[in-house]
Amino acid sequence: MQRVYLDPYILDTLMRDLVWHDKRPSAFLVYLHLWHLTRGRPKARAVVSLRAIAEETGLSKRAVQHALAVLVRRKLVKAERSTKTAVPEYSVLRPWRRKSLTRDE
Repeated sequence: MQRVYLDPYILDTLMRDLVWHDKRPSAFLVYLHLWHLTRGRPKARAVVSLRAIAEETGLSKRAVQHALAVLVRRKLVKAERSTKTAVPEYSVLRPWRRKSLTRDE
């Protein structure tokens, strides 16, 4: 079994902010899933389709789309595509951490 290490901020603050304040538990699940795929490394990227995220999280594809829109708007996830129809590359962002404190880049 693989272990996943989380920044304490994710459970202490971000979970409550996304689930309770924004009423978007799906955004929290998608963030956790992308964190797992990238191991939380700021420069790591996960190339994964909406369908794959939906299957791996148990959410609908539409719920994943809404969740990603929230995460991108809140600058918690960066999504890039090489072409309009390409599968996106997602990077997990940690805006609560200052650049100087990031050791695992």
